[in-house]
Amino acid sequence: MELALESNAFFMGVEYLAVFCCGLMGGLCAVRKNYDLIAMLITAWLTALGGGIVRDIVLGSLPPVGISDKGFVITALVSGLVVAVFHPEVDKLKWSMLTIDALSVGLFAVNGTSKAMILGMSGMTSVFLGVITALGGGLVRDMLLNDVPMFIRDKHWYAIPSAVGSVLTVFVCKGVQAHVLNFNAEVVLDVSIVVLVVVMRLLSVKFNITMPGAMVRHEIFLPSQSKYLQRPVIHPHVEDDDRRDGGD
Repeated sequence: MELALESNAFFMGVEYLAVFCCGLMGGLCAVRKNYDLIAMLITAWLTALGGGIVRDIVLGSLPPVGISDKGFVITALVSGLVVAVFHPEVDKLKWSMLTIDALSVGLFAVNGTSKAMILGMSGMTSVFLGVITALGGGLVRDMLLNDVPMFIRDKHWYAIPSAVGSVLTVFVCKGVQAHVLNFNAEVVLDVSIVVLVVVMRLLSVKFNITMPGAMVRHEIFLPSQSKYLQRPVIHPHVEDDDRRDGGD
C-alpha cells in the first residue's frame, strides 16, 4: 500500500526538500564544532534519515529506507557537501531553516505513523513510531555530537506538534481502513496535518510559547524526617579508647 504523501511528484519533491534541509542543519552542527568533512556527511545523513532508519528497524521493514533509497541517501550526502561550502549562508537562514525543519517534522510524523499503521501496528505504537521518525534523526545526531537533544534543549513546541500530528494521522488511517475516507480525502487530511504541525511549531517560536516546567512550591507537606535519619556520631579516638579499656 502506498503512503498518501508519496503518491505524486509534488509531495515527493517536498519530502526530498525536507531531507535536504534536515541534512543541512545536521551538517551545520558538525561545522560549528569544527569537525571534518566526513563528520559533516555523517551528521547530515543521520539527521535527515536517522529517524526513518530507527522506525524501519523497529518495524522489521528491512533494509531501512535510509540506506536503501538511493535518492534519499544521495540527497542527504549532497546536503553535507553543500553545507561544507555554504555554511555561513546556511547559518543566516534562521526562519527559512526553521520553517523547513517544521515542515520535515510534520512530513516525517505523518509518513512514519502511516507506514506503521499500514504494517499493522496499533494506534499507540504508530504514534510512537511517527514521533521517532520526526525526531529520531536529530536525537541520533545530538547523541553522536555529545549535545543535549534538540527536542529537550528547545523549550518551544517541538515534540508536541509531532505528537499531535501522529495522533491525528492515526485517526485518518483508521478512517481509510474503515472505508469512511477515500484516497483523495486521506491526502487532503494528511496535508492539513502537516500544515497544522508547521503552524504550531512556528507560532511557538514567534510568540515564545513554551511548555511549563516543574511547579514552583514553597511548602513541603510531608513532615521532616531528618530526626529519623540522624545517627550517633562515633569518633574514632573514642572507639580506640574503648578498645584499649576493654583490653586491660
